[in-house]
Amino acid sequence: QVQLVESGGGLVQPGGSLRLSCVASGSILSINTMGWYRQAPGKQRELVAIISSGGSTNYADSAKGRFTISRDNAKKSVFLQMNSLKPEDTAVYYCNAKGLSRSYRPYDSWGQGTQVTVSS
Repeated sequence: QVQLVESGGGLVQPGGSLRLSCVASGSILSINTMGWYRQAPGKQRELVAIISSGGSTNYADSAKGRFTISRDNAKKSVFLQMNSLKPEDTAVYYCNAKGLSRSYRPYDSWGQGTQVTVSS
């Protein structure tokens, strides 16, 4: 009922930057938290950053000082600005949104993922 579509991944050299975007659509009454997670090959999915509807943020230690999460509530979108990228940031990045649908049921939706590869 709630779909998330990510964009902005790609190949970048170490030290470079990328900006990921995610837009939500469907039967949405409200979006509470939006966030970015990532999963590297052979590893579990991990939190990168989350942001509340009021703009409060929380970052993984690995993201602090390099990544910035933001959102546009009117456009039902969340962004992740990633600077000073390192090879260890290579992963599939997933967008997540939690909230209430128009049928007043909670949802916890995921996007399909976008690949970020940091390599020279």
